[in-house]
Amino acid sequence: MVTAIPPSAPTGRAARERQTSRGEGAANGKGPRQPLGLEAYEQICRGIITLAYQPGAILDEKQLMADLQLGRTPIREAILRLAGEGWLETQPNRGAIVPPITLQKARAVFEAMRVLELGVANLALAQKIDEQLAAMHRANGEVVAAIAANDILRLVDANHGFHLAYADCARNEFLYRACLEVRNQAKRLSYLSYANEIDRNRSLHGHYREVIAEHEAIIAALESRDGERLRGIITSHINAFQARIVSYMSS
Repeated sequence: MVTAIPPSAPTGRAARERQTSRGEGAANGKGPRQPLGLEAYEQICRGIITLAYQPGAILDEKQLMADLQLGRTPIREAILRLAGEGWLETQPNRGAIVPPITLQKARAVFEAMRVLELGVANLALAQKIDEQLAAMHRANGEVVAAIAANDILRLVDANHGFHLAYADCARNEFLYRACLEVRNQAKRLSYLSYANEIDRNRSLHGHYREVIAEHEAIIAALESRDGERLRGIITSHINAFQARIVSYMSS
């Protein structure tokens, strides 16, 4: 049996997609409302990221309808989209399954992240990236605000936004899409990293401070066009993330 997810405001791409209207909201004078399929997508995705839907859990369609108070069609639309993005695995006669988090899969995510984001560094230095840098500054400010509010899901989303803005610095749509797919897969790992005291020698808030500082250093290296410095920071940033996840999963 799955767990109902408390509603909260959507973030990132979902927040932009909220601009799509639904007649009922406009008719009630409350402004546009998002499509029900998107609402279902957001709530299920939120549950997967926060581990309210545990790895390996089977998400029964009827139970999701009851928990989310939504009809069969939006639930099915959400499941199809989530499966297409790798958030769920669908199997005949078994429903939708939340993919397990394994060390092997986590290592594969970090290997791909390292290759892709170093590739971004190589291309970004030759691009005009004022808009992307501004987006990175805003996203890191959102990281700071999320930490101050002790809102882990908001922190995960802000961190995600920072790294997508960084990926956009390459000005290459194919590389951006690849980074997006890997970063989507890393969201559950980010939640684990940001929600748990993992390193006995460094507090969780010490980890937060280091993340903020590393983000600032990435921006500074891009602004100064210092490729060697940028590649070094990207590598150490990913390595630190991986070390926390391996330590958590091995404990």
